[in-house]
Amino acid sequence: MSINATFFAQMVVFFLLVIFTMKFVWPPIAKALDERAQKIADGLAAADKAKSELSVANKRVEEELSKSRNETAARLADAERRAQAIVEEAKSKATEEGNKIVAAAKVEAEQQTVKARETLREQVAALAVKGAEQILRKEVNAGVHADLLGRLKTEL
Repeated sequence: MSINATFFAQMVVFFLLVIFTMKFVWPPIAKALDERAQKIADGLAAADKAKSELSVANKRVEEELSKSRNETAARLADAERRAQAIVEEAKSKATEEGNKIVAAAKVEAEQQTVKARETLREQVAALAVKGAEQILRKEVNAGVHADLLGRLKTEL
């Protein structure tokens, strides 16, 4: 056999192998590669979609947190205002109550002063009568001299 015949036989076998490979081996490999490429593309698309959804969800969470913080700050400010109003109201009530107590104490002190003056006048009048009695060395009749004793009380 010559080199040309061997070469021709090898070429025929090679072409038969190429045809066999293209007909039976290459389609399943190409199909598997296409399926794999499709799965990768679908996975990347799903990842992009999930990433955008995550971004939107993060924005919503930030908005809700901001809204919650604002509401909390408003409630705290409102609570502080209420507490301040309650404190001021309690102070005003305490001041009013203190003023009432002071006024009542003044009235009571005035009454006690008047009572003490009356008692003191009576005692001074009795002492004056006793003194006059001893000066005159005779008994002074209190019933007879009631007018005189009344004037003496008013003078004191």
